[in-house]
Amino acid sequence: MSVLQNKIDFVAIISVKNANPNGDPLNGNLPRTTYTGLGEISDVCIKRKIRNRLLDMGEKIFVQSDDKNVDGYQSLRERALANELLVKAEKAKNRDEFKRIACESWLDVRSFGQVFAFKSKKEEKDESGDGVSVGIRGPVSIHPAFSVDPIDITSIQITKSVNNESNDNSKKSSDTMGMKHRVDFGVYVLRGSINVQLAELTGFTEDDAEKIKEAIRTLFVNDSSSARPEGSMEVVKLFWFRHNNKLGQYSSAKVHNSVVITRKQGVETPSSINDYEIKLNPLANLSVEEYEGV
Repeated sequence: MSVLQNKIDFVAIISVKNANPNGDPLNGNLPRTTYTGLGEISDVCIKRKIRNRLLDMGEKIFVQSDDKNVDGYQSLRERALANELLVKAEKAKNRDEFKRIACESWLDVRSFGQVFAFKSKKEEKDESGDGVSVGIRGPVSIHPAFSVDPIDITSIQITKSVNNESNDNSKKSSDTMGMKHRVDFGVYVLRGSINVQLAELTGFTEDDAEKIKEAIRTLFVNDSSSARPEGSMEVVKLFWFRHNNKLGQYSSAKVHNSVVITRKQGVETPSSINDYEIKLNPLANLSVEEYEGV
């Protein structure tokens, strides 16, 4: 498949109902919000979900989470050193060959880029040498997703039915108490782009772009948890813009802003996606594909 030839921009509309889309560990795992009260889903969280979907699709992924580990390696270092061609390029100090092999081996590396910075087995023992330190810039950029309107957060106290530790008395210990938080309802907007110049450097192909598109369209398939019950989050719409050249006919900002989401007249407190109007203001000669989510 040929390397990507046309710049791509995309906008996805995400609906959240009674779920915690992205908890903040520095704030008691409350759903992330901005200072103005808008809900936020970090770009790191979104990339994690894209990687998970690509794993579900059978793709080779370098950065795997513990609950989605499919090859048994316990660290990024283990996974990298298991690639004999990659180790050979590292020993030869051939950085260009190292980058080429890494990009060929893992779809997320040639999509998002990756920093390889760890010691070889020999260097772990004698603490000598520089090890490998190679940075790869990827063509796929993902913005944090923000809600259209300020969100309302509901917090409830929860208890476990048993103690974690044995207790001499009949009272429940303090570790049985906890808090759970959810966004009552919110519509979030995810934006991103694919850069052709960086795609040429990593070997990112037209076929890879299609896989990223499908991963975003099905972002919350097989992603349920206690914080995100099945059906509580969905991609409502995905707009996929393809420019007619490498640099793009319009700036990414102008393309992203061509999708406008507004509350319908008379709606004070939105409770479903039907309370919003999603409008696309077409840009001359810019190709756009519109998809329904899953």
